[in-house]
Amino acid sequence: MKHTSRDIRTANRYEVLRHIIAESPTSRQELASVTGLSLATVATLVGELLELRMITEVGFEDSAGGRPRGLVAVHASGGTLIGVDIAETYVHVELFDLALNVLARTEEDLRPGEHRPEQVVGHVAAAVDSVAARAGAAGGRVLGVGVSVPGQVDRDTGIAEYAPNWDWHDVPLLDLLSEHIAHPLHLDNPLRACAVAEQWFGAARGRGDTVVVNLGTGVGAGLALGGGLHRGVSNSAGEWGHTTLVLDGRPCHCGNRGCVETYVGAPGIMLNLREACPDSPLLRPDDQTATIEALARGVADGDPVAVRVVRDTARYIGAGVANLVNLLNPELVVLSSWVARRLGGPLLEEVREAVRLHALARPFAATEIVLSPIPSDPVCLGAATFALEGTLRSVGQRNGVRPGRTASGAR
Repeated sequence: MKHTSRDIRTANRYEVLRHIIAESPTSRQELASVTGLSLATVATLVGELLELRMITEVGFEDSAGGRPRGLVAVHASGGTLIGVDIAETYVHVELFDLALNVLARTEEDLRPGEHRPEQVVGHVAAAVDSVAARAGAAGGRVLGVGVSVPGQVDRDTGIAEYAPNWDWHDVPLLDLLSEHIAHPLHLDNPLRACAVAEQWFGAARGRGDTVVVNLGTGVGAGLALGGGLHRGVSNSAGEWGHTTLVLDGRPCHCGNRGCVETYVGAPGIMLNLREACPDSPLLRPDDQTATIEALARGVADGDPVAVRVVRDTARYIGAGVANLVNLLNPELVVLSSWVARRLGGPLLEEVREAVRLHALARPFAATEIVLSPIPSDPVCLGAATFALEGTLRSVGQRNGVRPGRTASGAR
């Protein structure tokens, strides 16, 4: 992939702002050290961010025997960002200040069968309008809206190319959204969003190669390799949920059989429970969230069916994660999203044991497996960074992309 000087400058600007947000207040000298950029380059980028009102000067710190160093910090009230998490069963939207603190949130449920593009867009528009109104009431300008949608997306054209759980093919999602939302829009998928959230504020902060395993209705793996997101040639890397776990196994929405997702996504876990005990009171046939929560309570109470189902699910997850460990040799594997959060520690311990059994000893010994520490929705947080990078990308660009219709994502 070719990168223009503008791309490189945007990436550098993004990296500098990322470290200012993470380490406020900080000095230009510290930024140069942590980013590897020259002090002159950092000074120029800091100047641009000051002009954009994204950061502010906050005084000086003493330096040993030298001139006091000027400190800069994120200007939290310099604007707002909106992160949108479109999931298979809900639309969750959060409003952030520039320090990525949550200012407001709202959620709209997607009822079974309510997955036509126009229906999903209606829910997104209503939720964005709700939190954007609160931004206006607080006097904050909305810099952009980052949108995460399941499946494979083309972030440059704003097209949701394939969402197997909804049978979406080539849906011009950002065009549809721009008819209702006036703010600049930026599209990617939850695998990238979760990986960025962990890099900025979660378990992967300051760590090396990381795999973020997203366990929800759908399943996938966000890859943070070599210091940045690994996207693949068509922005399709990380579709771990659609790798084969069981030959000729359960049918999957993607058309294959035996995919990882059919055993460890929320519907797959419900099927694990149904196969273990068809009449279990833990099973809520039409409610994924209630079923997973009932399983979590059952494990805590020592219910043998719940313990068995979570253990069996963890064995499937562990076999799949072991493949990732053997292939990628990561420093860190993070179990993320709502299923991992609700099943928590008991799931984590069983997954660790299953990975130990299936992975090669050397890569396993080098890999730490943890739960995500992010207390809020990591997808919304990561999606907000898509909007942040899009804002930085627009600096100095010539006119040519109409307001309210852009597509990009965190690098």
